[in-house]
Amino acid sequence: MSAPGSWAAARGSDRARLDRKRGAENFPVAMRVLPAPLRADLIAVYDVARVIDDLGDEAEGDRAALLAGFAADLSGIWLGATPREPVLRALARAVAARRLSERPFQDLVRANLIDQRVRRYQTYQRLREYCALSAHPLGRIVLEIFDVGDPAAIGLSDQVCAALQLIEHWQDVGEDRAAGRVYLPAEDLARFGVSERDLDADVASPALRRLMTFQTDRAEALLRSGAELIGALRGWARLVVAGYVAGGLAGVDALRRSRGDVLAVSPRARRADVVRHLARLLCGAWRR
Repeated sequence: MSAPGSWAAARGSDRARLDRKRGAENFPVAMRVLPAPLRADLIAVYDVARVIDDLGDEAEGDRAALLAGFAADLSGIWLGATPREPVLRALARAVAARRLSERPFQDLVRANLIDQRVRRYQTYQRLREYCALSAHPLGRIVLEIFDVGDPAAIGLSDQVCAALQLIEHWQDVGEDRAAGRVYLPAEDLARFGVSERDLDADVASPALRRLMTFQTDRAEALLRSGAELIGALRGWARLVVAGYVAGGLAGVDALRRSRGDVLAVSPRARRADVVRHLARLLCGAWRR
């Protein structure tokens, strides 16, 4: 067996691969105009989060061991050690410059360890508890980068990040099912008369379409409630957070275009929609 962390060194931390994945995301729309040091620190955070997810989703071999090895290498940053992983060496510079905390990064690892053993969620509440590890930490790291520690701002950030995670899950229902995971809560499947076997079809049934409309509406409402954070921020922080929210709203647009058929195709946001939402959000239109 390869040593823990070696998959990340060989593949997950490959610069060209990370650049391609980052380029497919919506956040670069807002990131391109940021000052170079700030952009570099945000990219360092994104790359580490991406590698952690890839270790949990794509690595061959014992993924739990690989994640544990990466977590140990990650901890070394706060102990004064030089990390083995290239992405962690870049993160170490951001940690020193921005005084970032270790816990949010380790929570991302914990979320991926949960993914190795939990593949179903009985209730929406349980799914939201998972989001507290898989999604909330990213927003909290971003706020730390901008030295924002107000509890109210953190709470709004948690709402935004949970909504973004849910939107991503709803875009990837078919892909997740193929990987053996179902993030749609069992209580909601039962409520709308959808069985897990329905998720194996080539197209969504009418019942599944109704369920996805409900989930899309719920995620959008959560996103808009948290988007009030934009109005509490200033400068580059406001632009960055607005960029994330704009990407989420563009994802909602994509889900609505699919009319709930998340099996025939994975609904993806359009760059033009991201820019349109970003402009509106920066003008103060974070509600309907």
